[in-house]
Amino acid sequence: MPAADILPFFLAWIRNPVRVAAVAPSGAAIASLMTQEITAQTGPVIELGPGTGSFTYALLDRGVSELDLTLVEYGSDFIPLLQRRFPRARVLWMDAAWLHKEKLFEKAPVGAVVSGLGLLTMAPEKVVAILRGAFGYLRPRGAFYQITYGPRCPVPDCILDQLGLQAVRIGQTLLNVPPASVYRISRRQPTLD
Repeated sequence: MPAADILPFFLAWIRNPVRVAAVAPSGAAIASLMTQEITAQTGPVIELGPGTGSFTYALLDRGVSELDLTLVEYGSDFIPLLQRRFPRARVLWMDAAWLHKEKLFEKAPVGAVVSGLGLLTMAPEKVVAILRGAFGYLRPRGAFYQITYGPRCPVPDCILDQLGLQAVRIGQTLLNVPPASVYRISRRQPTLD
């Protein structure tokens, strides 16, 4: 994380702490954890709430093509920065809850969604809209990766059940400010009886 990113990120958090979920950009340890299951073969990736691009850089390091990145950011403070840093990525200024209203891709080619959104501070209806929209673009075995600073998955069990999803914590790190965990959210696979 470039040191120059800390002040603008912190100022954006001060202006709207509900929209900007953390006081500082994500560090290298959590970015590595968040992207550990993603490779160039994953195909297109949607990133929700990229902020200053910590996870975006990690995705590029994993071999994901910049042309395969769609960055969805609601904070207007970060849009020009993302456009400069990732000129070949598609950068969209929009609320992630509007994903279902857009036609970002034909069919469902996306292999992963990486989310830096603060789901814990959102209304349940908004969380449902974000997940429904994201899973509308994900391939059948695609996954949604979510960061959280809380002790459990930020998507309540009742929402996971409603949407036919499951969540598994794939790791945590204390080497982030604040310490964080990552959950992989995926469709439940039918059980064989």
